[in-house]
Amino acid sequence: MSDVNYRKISMDGLWNNNPATVQILGLCPLLAVTGSVVNALGLGLATLVVLVGSNVCVSVIRGYVTDAVRLPAFVMIIAAMTTVIEMLMQAYTFELYEILGIFIPLIVTNCTVLGRADAFASKNPILPSAVDGFMMGLGFLVILLILGGMRELVGQGTLFTNMQLLFGPMAANWQLNVIENYGGFLLAILPPGAFLGLGLIIAGKNVIDKRLKEARKAKAADEPKVSRRVRTTGKVS
Repeated sequence: MSDVNYRKISMDGLWNNNPATVQILGLCPLLAVTGSVVNALGLGLATLVVLVGSNVCVSVIRGYVTDAVRLPAFVMIIAAMTTVIEMLMQAYTFELYEILGIFIPLIVTNCTVLGRADAFASKNPILPSAVDGFMMGLGFLVILLILGGMRELVGQGTLFTNMQLLFGPMAANWQLNVIENYGGFLLAILPPGAFLGLGLIIAGKNVIDKRLKEARKAKAADEPKVSRRVRTTGKVS
C-alpha cells in the first residue's frame, strides 16, 4: 500500500480523468437532471455514495471472485448499493426522489461506477479503492453542480431553488434571486441547454489544460539555460 499515490488518485478523479469531462461517461443523467442545483446535488451525492460503497465491496471480494463471474458480481454489488440509496431517498427526500425519477435506479448502468469497480477496485486494497470511488464521485458531482448552477442561473435567474427538497425546511430560504424580474431563458432548461453547457465546461477545461501544458514546456525550456548560467558564472542571474 506504500506505493499508492493518493495525490494522483485525487487529481485523476477531480481533473485529469474526470468521468464527465474526460471519460465522457454517465452523460444521460448528467444532462437530464441538471436543470437546477438541487437536482444536480441530489444525483451527484447518490452517485458518489454508490461509487464509494461499490468500490469498497468489490475490493473486499476481489480475491474470492473468479473471472467467470467477476462482472455479474460487480453489477449485483452496484445494484444493491443503488437500491439502498433509492430506499433512503424515498424515506427522507421523497419529493426530490420523484423529481429525479428513473435516473436514480439508472445509476446501476452508469459506466463510471462499473468502470471504477473493474479497473481499480478489483485490483487494489480497500482504502485506495474507497479514495478512488470518492474522488471520482466528487469529480462527477462538481461537474453536475457547475452545470446545474449554469442552467438554473441562465434559465431562471436564480440559484439554490427548492433546496428544502434535500436539506429540509431549514433550506427553504436559501434561494438567491441573482437577476430580479428575469423573464427566463427556456433553452437553458431544456436538454439542448444541457449539451451547450457541458460543451462550454469541457472547452474551458481544454483551454486550461493547454495553457498549463504550454507553461510546463516554457519552464522546461528555461531550466537548461539556468543550468548553463550556473555552471558559467557560479550563480543564478
